[in-house]
Amino acid sequence: MTWRIALFDLDGTISDPFEGIFKSINHALVESGYEPARPEQVRKMIGPPLTDIFESLLGPLDERPMRVLIDCYRDRYATIGYTENVIYEEMPGIVKALYENGYRMGVCTSKRADYAAKIIEMFGLSRFFEFVDGGDIHIRKYMQIERLVANGIKATETIMIGDRAVDIEAARKNNVASAGVIWGFGDRAELENAGPDYIVESPRELLELLT
Repeated sequence: MTWRIALFDLDGTISDPFEGIFKSINHALVESGYEPARPEQVRKMIGPPLTDIFESLLGPLDERPMRVLIDCYRDRYATIGYTENVIYEEMPGIVKALYENGYRMGVCTSKRADYAAKIIEMFGLSRFFEFVDGGDIHIRKYMQIERLVANGIKATETIMIGDRAVDIEAARKNNVASAGVIWGFGDRAELENAGPDYIVESPRELLELLT
C-alpha cells in the first residue's frame, strides 16, 4: 500500500511529554484542593484528552470543576510544561526522511494545537509538517480526523501513527489506515486489542513500513 499523507500523534509518538504533563496535572490537582497523583497513575493515562485523565483520577466531574482543573493545568503547561518534552532520539531523522520521500505530514494530537505547534517548533521540525491539528474539551481525536477528511485529506492515502488505542480507533472510524507504535505509553496488548493495521517496534521499523 502506498500512502501520501502521514498523521502523527505527538505525545508518546514523536516525543515523551511525561514530566511536563505529570507536573502540570499535579499542579492543577493541588491548586484545586485534591491530593497529587502518583507517577504510575499518570503515565498509563497519557494520550487521551485531559478530561479523561482528570475523570480517571477523580471520578465524574461537572463542567465547572473540570474547567477549573484544565485552566489550572494549562497555566503551568503553557509556560513551563511544554518545554519539558523530550524528543525520541530517532524521530527527527525519521520525519526528515519521510519529508524527503514526498510525504505530506501533519500532527493530530489531543492537546491544544498551539501547544503542539510550540513543541514541534522547539524540536526544529515545523518545516516538515504541513499542519498541526489539536483537540480540546468535547473534541475527540476521531472528530479531528473526520474534520481533516472533510477538509480534503484523502482517507485512502492517509495513515495515522500513534501509541494509544484512541489513535487506532480514531483512524478506523474514518477509514484511515493505522500504525501503532510501542515506544510510547500504550503497550502491545492495548494496541493489539485496538486492531491497528500495523504494529511497529522502533522508529526505524516505521520508516521501513512507510517507504
